[in-house]
Amino acid sequence: MLSRADNEFLTQSGKSTPMGELLRRFWMPALLSAELPERDGPPKKIKIMGEDLLAFRDSDGKVGIVEPHCPHRGANLYYGRNEQCGLRCAYHGWKFDVDGNCIDLPTSPPESSYKDTIKLLAYPTREWADMIWVYMGPREHVPELPQLEVGLVPASSRYVTKKWQDCNWVQSVEGAIDTSHFSFLHMTLAKDAAAARAAMAKAAIADQGKPDDRIRWVQNDPRPKFVVLGHDAGLVIGGARKTDGPELYWRIAQFLMPNHGFTPTAFPGEIYYGQTWVPVDDRSCWIYTYSWQPDRPFTNTERTKFVGGFNVHAEVDESYVPLRNLRNEYQIDRAEQKSQTYTGITGVSEQDAAIQDSQGPVQDRTREHLGPTDLGIVEFRKLVMGAARALGKGESPRAAKAANRYAVRSGGWVTGPDRDLAAVMTERFGHPHGYVGKQHGLGD
Repeated sequence: MLSRADNEFLTQSGKSTPMGELLRRFWMPALLSAELPERDGPPKKIKIMGEDLLAFRDSDGKVGIVEPHCPHRGANLYYGRNEQCGLRCAYHGWKFDVDGNCIDLPTSPPESSYKDTIKLLAYPTREWADMIWVYMGPREHVPELPQLEVGLVPASSRYVTKKWQDCNWVQSVEGAIDTSHFSFLHMTLAKDAAAARAAMAKAAIADQGKPDDRIRWVQNDPRPKFVVLGHDAGLVIGGARKTDGPELYWRIAQFLMPNHGFTPTAFPGEIYYGQTWVPVDDRSCWIYTYSWQPDRPFTNTERTKFVGGFNVHAEVDESYVPLRNLRNEYQIDRAEQKSQTYTGITGVSEQDAAIQDSQGPVQDRTREHLGPTDLGIVEFRKLVMGAARALGKGESPRAAKAANRYAVRSGGWVTGPDRDLAAVMTERFGHPHGYVGKQHGLGD
């Protein structure tokens, strides 16, 4: 349970708010690369952490993210011309490059140096892992891009998209790192194996390999024992469940500062899944969802499943709004809910969104009552709120200086009951925190 002041501290992301200032010390996905497909194409309106911005790709393929209003008389540059390495205002022809420099001012005499004094607010951008990233913090503190493994594998081995969500970004993050809910929210009701497989396929449940065993273990043990380990980039969150024998089934998630999370499902040789949450404002967010397979390219069949809404991905329209969403009650099927699945909602992503959105645009944490399976939530809040408070005292976030420590994995494993989480991680990944950066030339 949080006080009202702490809940606002945690969830507000605007300029000059403590959490907003923390988020601005990290690179954020602003768009998919596919959303700006052509050079000199139309600019695109975006909103990040309450700031209305404009994105455009210039003649050289560089991306600019700038304030939308021309500093001359406030006309919106969205209506301008994207031409010859700059965005030209349609009102009086003032032109700006991707760095916000005024490169043509036709209303002033040619010999005038006035244009050199005009500057449009522009944020640094990078294009990486099929996403366009933006840094909105102080220029003297620009960090390296976080080296998420999805950006280190070949393009043929990853799939990246995004989806809209109608709630504050924090409750969606908390929903993702709370892996105990799988025993209920995503569960099928079928008891026999064939019916369970059919229901799992419809729900897009992602456990592979021996899904009957894994699903049964999750279903039979709704009280996993959680352990959380901190590391340079974030948290390892492990939940251990009983199996049919003395071994334990570990489902291990990762949270990476300040807004990335990896799912706990993958066994060796399977597909890894991750999400990055970007506040639009305090009542909605974009979730960038991605899959990667470090050992091989994706097949066409796998890519088709991702487009259809498999695992963290949702089935979305041309604007990346899920087809099953808050406005149509996620197309809940009450008959199916009675006989087949716990929610009657198709898709793991949509099931998550329905519950997270149902908490309200901003969850009132003054009314919650946490329990033993909420350890990951508690540690997440301590981490991000502590980092925001430290930043307010002048201490830069440690994770922003550790970009190469983001190359970690999450996933599942079955092992003996005598191993602690660090030993399980080492057995599964070769490192107590799941670090795999050495495989990608990032050093130890």
